[in-house]
Amino acid sequence: MRILQLCYKPPYPPVDGGTLAIDSVTRGLLLAGCEVKVLTVSTDKHPYDASRIPRSYIDKTAIEAVYVDTRIKPLSAFVSLLCGQSYHVKRYISQAFNDKLVEILKSEEFDVVHVESVFLTPYVETVRKYSSAKIILRAHNVENRIWRQLSSGERNPFRKWYLKHLSLALDVYEREHVNDYDGVISITDEDAAVFREMGCRKPITTVSFAIEPHDKADNIVVDKFSLFHIGSMDWKPNIEAIDWFLDKVWPLLHKSMPQVRLFLAGRRMPKRLLNAQIDGVTIVGEVDDAALFMESRAVNVVPLLSGSGIRVKILEAMSMGKPVVATTVAARGIKYSDGENILIADSPQAFVEKIRQCIDNADFASKVGSSARMLIESEYNIQKQTERIMSFYNKIIQ
Repeated sequence: MRILQLCYKPPYPPVDGGTLAIDSVTRGLLLAGCEVKVLTVSTDKHPYDASRIPRSYIDKTAIEAVYVDTRIKPLSAFVSLLCGQSYHVKRYISQAFNDKLVEILKSEEFDVVHVESVFLTPYVETVRKYSSAKIILRAHNVENRIWRQLSSGERNPFRKWYLKHLSLALDVYEREHVNDYDGVISITDEDAAVFREMGCRKPITTVSFAIEPHDKADNIVVDKFSLFHIGSMDWKPNIEAIDWFLDKVWPLLHKSMPQVRLFLAGRRMPKRLLNAQIDGVTIVGEVDDAALFMESRAVNVVPLLSGSGIRVKILEAMSMGKPVVATTVAARGIKYSDGENILIADSPQAFVEKIRQCIDNADFASKVGSSARMLIESEYNIQKQTERIMSFYNKIIQ
């Protein structure tokens, strides 16, 4: 099967949840014997750097990138707001990217064009014009849902108003265009249900994120009193989550367990956090080796308050056998059992209680971590997830 994979950011190197999710699809399709061609948007936020990509990956995917300026421009954002347009989508519209897509479609034939994100929907019309391939949307999130949740939690009146209008415009766009595709691959059952509620009449299936169980490196010493969070800090839900945790949870936890330390890592850490002096908290910022950072800490905390899709960093921590304490929102889409392979906490007091369980009872923490790893091995292996994707492709093609 010949696949053209359109990406809203470079899938390699996999530096965040989105790139990891895209890369897992690429790797799975290649392992299944598909011919995969990758065309990706390159942005200032997520630049394409061929020097960081293995030659074998370039040879297998024939990856090409086109720079698109997605930086926020106040005037353009204001005009979009007045016109009721989705500025999220508008920023990805590029004549250069469209021209490259036309060039590829004229020179090669594909069975499936796999579109990673609703933000690339404006290019569906071009695909229809130059190809008979079936077009599949891989929806990492229900995007408008994230922004609606962010607006509800915003305290600044102007920002609250602006975020609300952004979410409404994106909601309208997703509803109007979800049926442009031949099929939708949702990353969670919850998101699939939302798409159906939005009026999607095309076939929908759920295919989660694929991840390999992580083999622990030698000579790693784990501090049992250490907590960690890692995630891209240019993603607003992560910033909101950490601000809430530091404001509501950490004072209670640090007072009751002063020996506990919190380590925060992630790309594009805000300067206000990097410069913050918080007793017991170490702001690490971007790390060279995310796996090594996670391996050397004991408990993963994920206090997400808004979001959609699935949290890849939780699955990574689980694959390492780490106990995870997370909100219901953060764990959404994962086939978890609370108290068995993850610990759910939705209030400051609950976070303190669940973290204390892990630190005071090493056997309990180890059992939760082991069960989490078993869940990854059984439900999130790359072969199983790729088989689901291929089965859906074949259904749509037939």
